[in-house]
Amino acid sequence: MKQLVRLFGAVFIIAIGLMYFTSYLNSSQGYSGANTLTIYNWGDYIDPDLIAEFEEETGLKVIYQTFDSNEAMMTKIEQGGTTFDISIPSEYAIDKMKAEGLLLPIDHSKIPNLGNIDPRFMNLSFDPENEYSIPYFWGTVGIIYNTELLEGRTFSSWNDLWSEDLRNQILLVDGAREVMGFGLNSLNYSLNDTEEAHLQEAKRKLGTLTPNIKAIVGDEIKMLLAGEEAAVGVVWSGDASEIMGENEKLDYVIPEEGSNLWFDNMVIPKTAKNIEGAHKFINFMLDPEVAARNTEYVGYSTPNAKALELLPEEISQDERFYPNPEMTSKLEVYKNLGKKMLSHYNELFLEFKMHRK
Repeated sequence: MKQLVRLFGAVFIIAIGLMYFTSYLNSSQGYSGANTLTIYNWGDYIDPDLIAEFEEETGLKVIYQTFDSNEAMMTKIEQGGTTFDISIPSEYAIDKMKAEGLLLPIDHSKIPNLGNIDPRFMNLSFDPENEYSIPYFWGTVGIIYNTELLEGRTFSSWNDLWSEDLRNQILLVDGAREVMGFGLNSLNYSLNDTEEAHLQEAKRKLGTLTPNIKAIVGDEIKMLLAGEEAAVGVVWSGDASEIMGENEKLDYVIPEEGSNLWFDNMVIPKTAKNIEGAHKFINFMLDPEVAARNTEYVGYSTPNAKALELLPEEISQDERFYPNPEMTSKLEVYKNLGKKMLSHYNELFLEFKMHRK
């Protein structure tokens, strides 16, 4: 009996020790505590120098983790095992996270730099009054193409992708909404269409694009296009800007039928431990000089009007990345179509990818 008591005592002591060790480890990794700020963001989506400057300015230690899709990000936050103080999801994900109670409201009084944001990018349908999110970057989906490899040809329509002389020349970004979206746009349907006949028509038309598709890829699309492994790609505008910086033979266009207008906004997940620090970070990123530097580093379009004034004209006046009102009127924000319809989009996209094999 004494041995049993001693055994239970030893187990109890070990358990307490593990609990304290885990708590210490989590704290040292930024998962808790008022002196750390854990940020969950897309890869290569902030100038690293700005993180160091924020740490120096505030005394906070930043723990930076990345995700590669909105779905992966939402799943991790839903599970709640890791504490994140800031995340940067896309607009349809923000709509969904709001509905599922995964976000904390943002105190605008703690963000004096909020007034630097262009009013066009505030109070949008996915977050009225910006109660839960603050604009970070925005952009479009379009076609990037190598004018030299294609001997000077240009693109103006999504339907140009179906040209017979582009066999095995096109790379597509691996995204259901993006690919199904341009399939729908090519038929002059909304990229938020939910009518089954239209979705099936778009999938069938995408199937006829198969001979022209070299690969459907992720982040490596930037390296492949810059390295001239393919002549054409369907990409996000920020990726296009980065690729064009690596290879001047490439150009980017938003097709005339229209495309996606997307937003990535800063949010505070419900599991945040350093809410005060989160507000400090949001305000820091909205400083005009900080936002301008971040824009030049990342390559995406800034919603910060004051930052835009600080950027070189070759950036701020470039209608490929800051489209004029006529083109902007043809762009659509992804709507949260609900779990069932989003799953259906993913199924159709998977069927399209399987058809290629």
